[in-house]
Amino acid sequence: MAGSDEVNRNECKTVVPLNTWVLISNFKVAYNMLRRPDGTFDRDLAEYLDRRTPANAHPAEGVSSFDHVIDQSVGLGVRIYRAVAAGNGNGNAAGAAAATLPILEFLTGAPSPDPLPVIIFFHGGSFAHSSSSTLIYDHLCRRFVKLSKGVVISVDYRRAPEHRYPCAYDDGWTTLKWALAQPCLRSGEDARLRVFLSGDSSGGNIAHHVAARAAGEGIKIYGNILLNAMFGGNERAESERRLDGKYFVTIQDRDWYWKAYLPEDADRDHPACNPFGPNGRRLKGLPFTKSLIIVSGLDLTCDRQLAYAEGLREDGHDVKVVHREKATIGFYLLSNTDHYHEVMEEITDFLQANLV
Repeated sequence: MAGSDEVNRNECKTVVPLNTWVLISNFKVAYNMLRRPDGTFDRDLAEYLDRRTPANAHPAEGVSSFDHVIDQSVGLGVRIYRAVAAGNGNGNAAGAAAATLPILEFLTGAPSPDPLPVIIFFHGGSFAHSSSSTLIYDHLCRRFVKLSKGVVISVDYRRAPEHRYPCAYDDGWTTLKWALAQPCLRSGEDARLRVFLSGDSSGGNIAHHVAARAAGEGIKIYGNILLNAMFGGNERAESERRLDGKYFVTIQDRDWYWKAYLPEDADRDHPACNPFGPNGRRLKGLPFTKSLIIVSGLDLTCDRQLAYAEGLREDGHDVKVVHREKATIGFYLLSNTDHYHEVMEEITDFLQANLV
């Protein structure tokens, strides 16, 4: 059971850097305002409170971005980030044409002769919050471009509770299929799409399910990078009981989001929530991709993530777990801890090792 709010806050402050504590605490306050006891969600207020940033056609610190709709039927959009060579697009030419021409050239361009990673990224927010233009995720995607020297496609998937299971997974699959059809995203002598999937929280969950579908259909994914992936189950894990309410998140919070996303008649042993649970589908014998699984030891669902990694190993798949025992949720959003820098190095190494 969670302790008193004051005790939990004080304990949290002794572990978490102040600016991280302020950032995540502000999110928690907003999230509590947006969730309603009847399972509905104040989307208008959520859109107002979400701190967003526009795409930038003109490069900033070597990275440019643009928004693009890939499925008009459901309004599915993505934000595409790419590294820009020094001197490319940094001039003082005026007018919209000068800003948009590199974008048009990119979308209609030929494959790169040198292998480069394409990372399809799914933002977090427990299936209900945030977007591809949320500032903290814009920063994270730019970091991924800088460390990978490749392209990042951030998916603006449909969110719960307005759009329940399997909408987010369908949007992830649509994005993967779209990327496979784009010559400009292929690279290397074989002109292949060297695609990685990544996400945090609910985004990590989405990445798993898209990768599992790809394995079943024979589509090669070069790697999965999961950051504090959101999994659950009916039976409480030890970490859920031990960390309930201590570091920003409560069991009650998590239960609300699962109820908002899963089919109305489903419980937390649904395969979306508990992929290797009693109703789940094992991946033994399927060409499931290699996985880099980042686990924060002070995330109340850390045992779920470790069990997920063990499930992949049991099914014969290649898994590397980076378990930061003293890290909390969201540590990868701010570059103010050793956890952040060491995990970014792990991600860089994973991308380079699995690119060919």
